[in-house]
Amino acid sequence: MRKLVLAFLLAALAAPAQQSIIRIKEPQPNLGLLKNRLTEYHDCKESNCYYPQIDTQSDKEIQILKRRVAKAKPGEKLALVLDIDETSLSNWDEEKQDDYGYIAADWDAWVKRRACTAIPGTLRLYQEAEKDKVAVFFITGRPQDEREDTAANLKAVGYTQWDGLVLRAADHPKTQTVVDYKSAERQEIVAQGYTIILNVGDQMSDLNGNPQAEKSVKLPNPFYFIP
Repeated sequence: MRKLVLAFLLAALAAPAQQSIIRIKEPQPNLGLLKNRLTEYHDCKESNCYYPQIDTQSDKEIQILKRRVAKAKPGEKLALVLDIDETSLSNWDEEKQDDYGYIAADWDAWVKRRACTAIPGTLRLYQEAEKDKVAVFFITGRPQDEREDTAANLKAVGYTQWDGLVLRAADHPKTQTVVDYKSAERQEIVAQGYTIILNVGDQMSDLNGNPQAEKSVKLPNPFYFIP
């Protein structure tokens, strides 16, 4: 018994003293931990993860497309509008390289590499639209001087043709919002006699503003925000 008591006392003396920590409520979640969670969300395979969620949305998009094509009137011109970055093409490798930040020089070099991969669910939707003779229009916030690289990258991953590829003009008004820009470009499509049956984007600014599509679908993107 004496040996047991002695062992207990020695163990107690060896244990580190309990700290008295004065804490403060953090104003926001820890950025480093959030980045780790974002990476896990992108890479995991469960139904609540990034690509499975996109596939779920894409399945809905294809159903919308098929139902609308089946109801099309003779001579009706149907159109699908797609955003590019994080909707049609993935920039994941560049996002990881810059730790979720935006560095203009790195982005320009990335676009020139033409190394974006296709978002599989959106590519499936595109292929269904092509099969059903639905016109496809890409509207992106990328600037006009990236047209050649953007077009080449799209074609390389399977978006082989389109009825319109719209990039933002270099001389656009500095006060022009993304919503103003993209909705004006949709108006141009409508003015050509098309009915926009579906609009797909990863930002609400891809979808807001008039004219709107008959149906709009938002893809997940917790990696960056474009107002």
